Amino acid sequence: MTRILRINRDRLWASLTELKQIGAYDDEATGLRGVRRLALTDADAEARRRCVGWMLEAGLEVRIDRIGNVYGTRPGRDRSLPCVLMGSHIDTVATGGAFDGTLGVLGGIEVMRTLNDAGAETLRDIEVGFFTEEEGVRFGTDMLGSAVTAGRIPLDHALKLTDQDGKTVLDELVRIAFDGDAHERRPIPHAYIECHIEQGPILAGAGVDIGIVEGVQSISWQRLIIRGEAAHAGTTPIASRHDAGLVAASVVVMARQMCDSGEFGQLRATVGNFDLGVGQTNVVPHQATLTIDLRSPADDLMTAAEQHLAAYVDELAARHGVDVTWERMAKTAVVLFDPSIQDLLAATAEDLGLPSVRVMSGAGHDAQEIAAICPAAMVFVAGENGGVSHTPREYSSPEACGNGVDVLANAILRLADQA
Repeated sequence: MTRILRINRDRLWASLTELKQIGAYDDEATGLRGVRRLALTDADAEARRRCVGWMLEAGLEVRIDRIGNVYGTRPGRDRSLPCVLMGSHIDTVATGGAFDGTLGVLGGIEVMRTLNDAGAETLRDIEVGFFTEEEGVRFGTDMLGSAVTAGRIPLDHALKLTDQDGKTVLDELVRIAFDGDAHERRPIPHAYIECHIEQGPILAGAGVDIGIVEGVQSISWQRLIIRGEAAHAGTTPIASRHDAGLVAASVVVMARQMCDSGEFGQLRATVGNFDLGVGQTNVVPHQATLTIDLRSPADDLMTAAEQHLAAYVDELAARHGVDVTWERMAKTAVVLFDPSIQDLLAATAEDLGLPSVRVMSGAGHDAQEIAAICPAAMVFVAGENGGVSHTPREYSSPEACGNGVDVLANAILRLADQA
């Protein structure tokens, strides 16, 4: 008979409630209490210390690597075997909620506690980890810590990345005392599972709490800098202007038109930053900087979208007499998760009496990086308010969170007993 674990849902919820107080702020736009815990800030450092404390209380062996990723290990009977890994991140965007990333980390810690409570032994070591700068908000590259440990981004490059104040990743790791000495290229796990809120409406629309994630769509981040010429707003004829602001606004409109056209499949485009520098009411803008986030479930359509937008910008630049510079911030291809682990998650959910659906992730996750070095998959948890995320309105119920971590716990247990 298959052994069934049930996590302590009250204890998980208490951990989520406690951690969301670290970095809490009052959000004027929503009137709600949000979480602002950017990577390697003081708030992130405090949250890291709290998570490390919980790991130690659970009897885990804790190590920190050179990019600041943190792992807690529960020993198995045969320590020569590759471990089973679970994890996510605890950094947030500037207008974050309490569940994005955090559920996977605290859920993983709760799995360890539950195994302890049950006196359960496993064949393999089990690890829970959290990765540095998953959101990419502060240093401009998302999934940074997991990309380094998986080998996509060299450590030296990552440590030299800077925030808007010129502080490097290395500076901040040292400052908060999370510049560990473990090698950043971690031992290859037997398997990896990440539990995460869906950040979308599919699960709620299907009336289920559990999603089995088939993969992650392609993501492209670019920064576009447009340099025109300042001029008097009243005396400069329209035909004589080199208006960087006009070009930037045209790019925003085109990005939306590309999504609406259907020509590029299920493309999603977002201009998340739009900066005219020192703007003045009566001066034609001389410079504009904007970031463009493109996402697509098809690599060929992503390439077509990037090429179309670049050609359009070139045409705009020629027409309006401005100079443009593109800076690549991040680019990841479509990642498909391991079918056998997907099937294991689906079977585990069925054994627990939890209906599930298969979904493709629209957001980037650490799992897509770890999938490059070992079999990996994700379990999604339904959210409320349309599954909205990256806002204080982000919310998943105690029941949904508990159900998701129950699936995580039992799938991890089965993987950890595989010979």
